[in-house]
Parts: sequence; structure tokens; C-alpha cells
Amino acid sequence: MPGRCMQGDSTKPEAWTRLLEERLGDVLLTDPPYCLLVRRRKGGDERDPKGRKNDTGSVVRRFEDVREYREFTKAWLGLAVRHLKPGAPIVIWTNLLGREPITTVAKSLGYAHQLGEFVWGKRTRESNSGEELLRVVETALVFSTSPAAALRFDAPATPWSAVAGYDDDGEAERWGSHPNHKPFGVLEPLVRSWSKPGQLIIDAFAGSGSIPAAAVRLGRDTACIELDASWASRVQERLTRSP
Repeated sequence: MPGRCMQGDSTKPEAWTRLLEERLGDVLLTDPPYCLLVRRRKGGDERDPKGRKNDTGSVVRRFEDVREYREFTKAWLGLAVRHLKPGAPIVIWTNLLGREPITTVAKSLGYAHQLGEFVWGKRTRESNSGEELLRVVETALVFSTSPAAALRFDAPATPWSAVAGYDDDGEAERWGSHPNHKPFGVLEPLVRSWSKPGQLIIDAFAGSGSIPAAAVRLGRDTACIELDASWASRVQERLTRSP
């Protein structure tokens, strides 16, 4: 099954209804817009236009403050958890500033147990000595409604970190170099740890399709939403071609 990606706004109920109909997901694994704040000069003017596009054509969303980001998180996550099976874990990628609002909203929705924090040590460059420089900018927070959910899967000790560059496997370049791309080596531990083959992984922010493509590659079903129509089409093509 190649999976399904639909164009839509994950903060709107109709997007979820069209995507899933009456199906329920086994896990939410998603990479929402990060908590990036509007850059302003001392006089209050923006340093660069809000929603400025980068060279891939993707809109970089910025928020006025953390409160606005918290309300945004409440809008989409509140809808997402309604479409999960009881006890299903949620795994949400974030930057450092987004940790608090995501954790607060997750707890308000009944996900009171943070099972861990998965760290991506992003390789930036190698020095002549062979040493690698790593930046920790993005982490994945894992939540559950019950601490017992951590024992549901037959797996060795859950890895809580991965070291990888932006495009170690060349998939980002192949599919358009989306700024929020994540390599398979970073996503594989999360998919294997928090789902089983055949289960349905939901992604509310598909972006380049990194998460749904990893799900399909590992024998999971997947359903995802992407706001940008051109990227939604590209993700569906990527899923169709995934091994």
C-alpha cells in the first residue's frame, strides 16, 4: 500500500475527515512548523516579510509570540488526537522554543506522560582531524496517555538519539530539497520503536514526505496532510514510487 497524502489545512476538521473518513491511526508522527518568531526591528517593523519563501518555494511560517504558537498547536493537535486509537503514542518534532507549548498542549489533551525526547545530532561538517561537529536544534518529543504504552512493542532499548547530516541518503535533493527534510536514518528508529508493520502512521504536516516515505519503506501504512498543493502532489508521487 503506497499510502495517501492529501492537500489540506491540518487545523481544519474537514481535512481530517477527507483524509481518514472513519479510520483511526496507530501513531501520530509529525513535523509541524517550528516555533519561529517574527523578526522585528527596535521600532517594531519586521526584519523580513512574514511568510517569506525560501529558494525551494516553501513558506517559512513565523509566529508573533509563543502564545500564538501554543494556540496553533492546540488547533491541529486537538484534531489529530481525535483520529487516533486509544493508547496511541504521539511523536512530534520541534525546535527548542517549541518544547514548552507542545508539552503543555499535549498534557491538556490527556497525553500527560512524556516518554522521552529523541535528539537529532545534525552533522554540519568534518574537520581535518576526523572529528565531527554536531548541532542539536531539532528533537522529537514522545507522549502517551499512559506510561504502560512504552512496553507495548517487542523491541530492544529505545534509541534516543541519531547522528546524521541533512541529506545523507540523497533523498532531499531527489525530491526538491525541502528545508524540513529529515533523512531516513533519523526517522527509522522512531518508526520502528513506536509502530508495528501494517499499522497506520499519521503525519499532519507532510512537507517533503520524509516521514510517510519512511513509514512505507518500513512496511507501515500512512496517511498525511500537506498545506501546499504542489508539495502534497510531490509527496503522493514519492509514496507511489517508494519501495
